[in-house]
Amino acid sequence: GRYVEHAKATYQFNGRSLKGLKIVIDCANGAAYKVAPQVLFELGAEVIPIGVAPDGYNINNACGSTSPAVAAQTVIDQNADLGICLDGDADRLLIIDEKGHLAHGDHILGVFAKELKFNKQLKKDTLVTTSMSNLGLEIFLSSQGIDLVRTDVGDRYVVEKMLSDGFNLGGEQSGHIIMSNFSTTGDGLVAALQFIAAMQRNQCNASKLLNLYDLYPQLLKNISIKGKIDPFENQHVIKLIKAKEDLFKGKGRLLVRKSGTEPLIRVMGEHEDQNILQDTVDEIVNEIKRTN
Repeated sequence: GRYVEHAKATYQFNGRSLKGLKIVIDCANGAAYKVAPQVLFELGAEVIPIGVAPDGYNINNACGSTSPAVAAQTVIDQNADLGICLDGDADRLLIIDEKGHLAHGDHILGVFAKELKFNKQLKKDTLVTTSMSNLGLEIFLSSQGIDLVRTDVGDRYVVEKMLSDGFNLGGEQSGHIIMSNFSTTGDGLVAALQFIAAMQRNQCNASKLLNLYDLYPQLLKNISIKGKIDPFENQHVIKLIKAKEDLFKGKGRLLVRKSGTEPLIRVMGEHEDQNILQDTVDEIVNEIKRTN
């Protein structure tokens, strides 16, 4: 009951009413299976809940943010205004627009940054995200007078940066969104309510709200590494990466790093030209494989 009232209190727009909205909410048979539909219902929405029958085994099983296809189809079938997908512990959010299209996490982060900036609530005019967020987001934020600070991959690194530098908005493109005005960690339902408030303030549907900017083509490839071999100590690899970074300046971005959890090298690139991106990533991958 306390959480329900807290979540409702974070929604401060339109007289705190969702009346007239039809919302699909997929709770992944997890932690929010009861409270999330209740919050939306008590705020006045017409609620279509799915993933709300946990049996101790079916959490995240073909539902929720890890499997949004059912929710997307339900949005279309029910002619709903919005789909909300949470994960099992409800700290992750995916949005499905009224056309049944799954929103990219970086587009959602862009919406939140723009809204907080408009409301003069974005501390230090900064969004904290990870090295994986798209260059298109960074360029868009710059056009809005918003800085982007990148961290290592993982929401804990985002939170650490927010705490150390006094920022109040951060997240990952995977859907972990931290709004420290409301919570000390990610809260998918609270984030969804802020997205709905943005829809209502802008008087537009979800698809239009999310159409802020174009994403750069992005490509990620993983390479298994054996034993204690370190490709980053190989001069051919180092020179190639440096040459390609220079080539990408102003038109794209390259990130080559070791995985923190697996014996992998991750090669991620973004470029306005898909063909250049593909050729560059393949060239780096092949060079690293030769040293392995």
